[in-house]
Amino acid sequence: MRHARGIIISGGPSSVYDHSSPTVEKAVLTAGIPVLGICYGQQLIAHLLGGDVRPGDKGEFGLALLDLADGDSELLRGVTDHQQVWMSHRDKVAAPPPGFRIIATTSTCDTGAIEDTARKLYAVQFHPEVVHTTEGMKILGNFLFDICQCAKDWNAGQRISLIEDLIRERAGDRNVFFFVSGGVDSTVAFMLCLDALGSERVRGVYVDTGLMRDGETQFVRETFAGFGLIRIENCEEEFLTALEGVREPELKRHIIGEQFVKVQERIIEQVGLLSGRWILGQGTIYPDTIESGGTAKAATIKTHHNRVPGIQKLIDSGHIVEPLADFYKDEVRTIGRELGLAPALLDRHPFPGPGLAIRCLCAEADQPVTRIPDGYLVPVRSVGVQGDSRSYAPVLAIDAFPSEASRLQDEATELVNRSLGVNRVIARVASREPLERQHVFPTTLTHGRLELLREADAIVREMSHESGFDKDVWQFPVILIPVGVGESRDSIVLRPIQSVDGMTADSVTMPDDLLHAMAARLMAIPEIAAVYYDLTHKPPGTIEWE
Repeated sequence: MRHARGIIISGGPSSVYDHSSPTVEKAVLTAGIPVLGICYGQQLIAHLLGGDVRPGDKGEFGLALLDLADGDSELLRGVTDHQQVWMSHRDKVAAPPPGFRIIATTSTCDTGAIEDTARKLYAVQFHPEVVHTTEGMKILGNFLFDICQCAKDWNAGQRISLIEDLIRERAGDRNVFFFVSGGVDSTVAFMLCLDALGSERVRGVYVDTGLMRDGETQFVRETFAGFGLIRIENCEEEFLTALEGVREPELKRHIIGEQFVKVQERIIEQVGLLSGRWILGQGTIYPDTIESGGTAKAATIKTHHNRVPGIQKLIDSGHIVEPLADFYKDEVRTIGRELGLAPALLDRHPFPGPGLAIRCLCAEADQPVTRIPDGYLVPVRSVGVQGDSRSYAPVLAIDAFPSEASRLQDEATELVNRSLGVNRVIARVASREPLERQHVFPTTLTHGRLELLREADAIVREMSHESGFDKDVWQFPVILIPVGVGESRDSIVLRPIQSVDGMTADSVTMPDDLLHAMAARLMAIPEIAAVYYDLTHKPPGTIEWE
């Protein structure tokens, strides 16, 4: 620790009063090394040094405005007053420890930021590291470069030679075998290994799981035609058979990940790669690791298919290379541009490894949609991230059209923050019957429902591309939920979002005329009962629904 220029104590879902909550030695705060506490880190610093930490009157998830206190602040120097910050917390510091002064507040948090310059201790309740904190990089720059005196030498593109050195070190005299998806991450990781090891030592295969979007396999075939791709493996039946009758979201992810391991083992044996001279390459990026509970004290927001037990065994035994494991999506794209990859590939919207399986929700039992004071409670479970931890909760539907002028996203944030027991709010765009007549049907993952989702997704992608709307968003998941009436037993949820790294995201409203036209085409499908629009930012709702 004596060689550290600074220490950051990060956020997390714990309460300082939980017996098992993570902590630090008090000596860390008295060593004279600059320390920055973020979210839970602020609460922990306050708790250890005699401040007062209490549960908030309500959780605060999403947008807040930061008001600067009078007087100069080392941490907030140069930051504009009344700036947007991103909150995700339940507890908060009611009173800072002796020696600290409050340097910023929000409308619901009197200790938005505090500092004790004499002891070089600084803390914020919000998250400066996410893109939705408007001047978060300025705040972090103040801490790293001015307070800690760190060098300004980071550039993702300039890291390529170091990454390739690490690939050669990890591979040794072994070759690398990739399961490529056609997405940005696996393609950039594949190309890094090609550059580092040469075409004779890197091979790839694309597995068509039957959970892909329309036209995806053909896109991959064309993209990788000159990259040494071994072949396309059609595994639809074995994946869908393994998923038969499975409804629970985390179990879906687990089964898909383990099935990938089985397919990997079979293919490696078929092509004679069992000599001990091969390791597996993966395009896992940093948010995948973080949200999968990548450290002992981290919360599991979702189980990533690259972190299931079979994969973890390979990691533990040194049989995996993950060149991008320390990078965010925007950094991966920067690296891809440095490698000369085509914009058509790098600018693709992210698509989850488990494919349409986690966009096709299932249900155990028949349940009605019920009227409650703030709207309609839809008893399908979606995953959210509240207080930096995972939450599975029903969805709140409101009967209001999400026009560009409606600002319904602000209303959605407030509805969730009232602690209604929901983590996501959707607005009705079109439906065959009123909301109170709809109900949830017992459903599983079937060929028919996947084809229905595939058809709807293709319509949305086509119309988004033709209108240019796809360039205005970072990702546009299309979700199938088992909510309907009569013979129309499924509904579509549109989920366009804007983000940079996927750690936080804004719900984006599309132009009214495009939304009307899109809803009309989707409602022309007889099996579709309704079209909804997801209004929820991340947090409190994750980008995907499972």
